[in-house]
Amino acid sequence: MTSSNSGSDRNVPPILAHKHFDAPSAFTPESLLREARRQKDADIDSVPQTCLLDPDGDILRQLKAEGRAVMHDSWVCYHTDLYVFEEDGITIGVVGCAVGAAFAVLIAEELFASGCKLLISVTSAGQIAPTQPPPYFVLIDRALRDEGTSYHYCPPALFSEAPGILLSRLAGAFDDLSISMQRGATWTTDAPFRETADSVAAMRERGLLAVEMEAAALYAFATARNKAVICFAYVTNQMGQIEGDFEKGEANGSSDALMIIRRTANRLVGEV
Repeated sequence: MTSSNSGSDRNVPPILAHKHFDAPSAFTPESLLREARRQKDADIDSVPQTCLLDPDGDILRQLKAEGRAVMHDSWVCYHTDLYVFEEDGITIGVVGCAVGAAFAVLIAEELFASGCKLLISVTSAGQIAPTQPPPYFVLIDRALRDEGTSYHYCPPALFSEAPGILLSRLAGAFDDLSISMQRGATWTTDAPFRETADSVAAMRERGLLAVEMEAAALYAFATARNKAVICFAYVTNQMGQIEGDFEKGEANGSSDALMIIRRTANRLVGEV
């Protein structure tokens, strides 16, 4: 679908106006990376085919503490460092602390332009539906688009959907693990400190499980670019509404997260 470029667009909010979803981008990740390599005198070296976004940085910090993460010297992103580690014989690239929809998709674009074939995101999230006490994980199958980035990739809609083929391949994948995993929809927001009581109640009425900051944009990117992206929410808190909130468990939840990453990679690597 391609938006119109008529004068009527002047009265449309900018986030919805002059969007030409079928048109190529004038500014591409490939051109950015080309110039970054020139400036940094860096060799062309592909990233691992499986990569991980770790917005909280807990997984990467744990891997570094264990001496398992090695920096990828040819990653020339201006904003992040890429580390590489091994899980069950699978080489995985990880970027830490890429928080929020716009940042996550910027990194996703550059990772896929550099050789990534599968991107996994594991982000902390606030509880919306009180299904059980935190912490626990949610395999996000769709995300409400209450952020801005997705509207640059896909026409307006309520939700961004996870790639169906990835969800089908993950069916039952976590049933035998000693972790709590739900599957469902989340609310992606750009403004975590504007989650009012009324908005949280409205999201609960929609049946949403948790609130996070990246999934809707990452799934819109995946749809528009036909890329393999799968997102998990680690529900760790009740948005500070109780004392002792934001407890993530052993190693800040990184041990459990790595079990999920390992199982996801084993199910999906070679299939995308």
